[in-house]
Amino acid sequence: MPMSRRALAAAVVALVLPLSACGSGGDGGGTTDASGKVEGDITFQTWNLRANFKSYFEGLIADFEAKYPGTHVKWVDQPAEGYADKLSAEAGGGTLPDVVNVSPDLVAPLAQAGLALDLDKAAASYRSEYLPGAWAGHRVPGMSGTYAFPWYLNTGPLFYNKALFEKAGLDPDRPPRTYDELFADARRMAEKTGGKVATLANVPTIEDFGRYGVPLMNAQGTAFAFNDAKGVELLTRYKQLYDAKALDPQALTATGESAGKKFLTGAVAMNPGSALDLGNFRKNAPSLYENIGITDQITSTGHVNMYVMGVMVNSRTRHTPAAVAFAHFVTDARNQMSFAKKVAIFPSTAGSLDDPYFTKEDGTDETRVRIAAAKSLKNAVNYTPVLFSEQMKTALRNEVAKALQGKESPGEALDNAVKAADRLLQQS
Repeated sequence: MPMSRRALAAAVVALVLPLSACGSGGDGGGTTDASGKVEGDITFQTWNLRANFKSYFEGLIADFEAKYPGTHVKWVDQPAEGYADKLSAEAGGGTLPDVVNVSPDLVAPLAQAGLALDLDKAAASYRSEYLPGAWAGHRVPGMSGTYAFPWYLNTGPLFYNKALFEKAGLDPDRPPRTYDELFADARRMAEKTGGKVATLANVPTIEDFGRYGVPLMNAQGTAFAFNDAKGVELLTRYKQLYDAKALDPQALTATGESAGKKFLTGAVAMNPGSALDLGNFRKNAPSLYENIGITDQITSTGHVNMYVMGVMVNSRTRHTPAAVAFAHFVTDARNQMSFAKKVAIFPSTAGSLDDPYFTKEDGTDETRVRIAAAKSLKNAVNYTPVLFSEQMKTALRNEVAKALQGKESPGEALDNAVKAADRLLQQS
């Protein structure tokens, strides 16, 4: 499932970071010139997709080989668990496939190691086919270039429990749309329920700081910057929520799954999610489903967060024209649209989100969520810096916990988190 694979990508990025010291990872060959004849044998590696989409990819490959006689695509699929380890071993051993399914955090060390083809040089003519924010998703701070074709996107709304809002004297048809409204409603919820119902179940992550308008890194991509005044302001507001029991007391150790369960049982009033969640609500919490409210992500920047998957071309491939042509073929508008109708994801190609599938209401909540998400994705950004590793996320989480518990001031906590992240960045 795309959602779980995104979570995995974030969790294992630290394992692949040593790639940045791997050197060439190949035995020569390769060219940035993609203008030659499309021919030759190439290997395409996906990430836990064979089980559910075998026929789709077999058809995709057959269509490509028919379009370009003289090509042959060998498809290999790796399991979700250990994918970053697999990439690291392939890169170090010179066996990295010609075309590889990656996420931004996994492409960064490959680009730093010189193993990812710069598409701004090799495939610039295709750039206009994609949403600007999606094309930018596989850029690496401190490096010029784009290192993967954007593939499928995902985002989601905020869900809220209308019944809990009503019990707290809040308008169930007017959910918070700004941070000021969110924090005010959360305090009201805690006051009216005697602290028994929190509004949020998660502490702020790097993505939340980005949505709040906090600068996350310097322009050169050499240091983190989320300890500025606006970052301290956000953490201070979360500290106030925590003290008022408007933030779930178990938020310090919460996972996405545990927060989802809290929302399912009515212990928290709001939770982020996607269209995939609606079926779960209908099946496992029918009373919640009857009272489900759906609203947009809250952001100070005017841009919601997006998750993006990509298709990278190995810079060492001996068949650059074929590898670039196939990576483009996988991610072109026709094939992305076909894939989007098989699973709850969104195309990254310009104009695709204007298709009636993403714009025409049919009265169902699933379609409503799909349409709202598609609209927001047109100018969405991936807030999580591609260089922000899992170790850095852990350091930030630990410092946030200290601030919420009153062991450090919000300013001290973020200063320490930035120092830890910068130290890890230099080590990588």
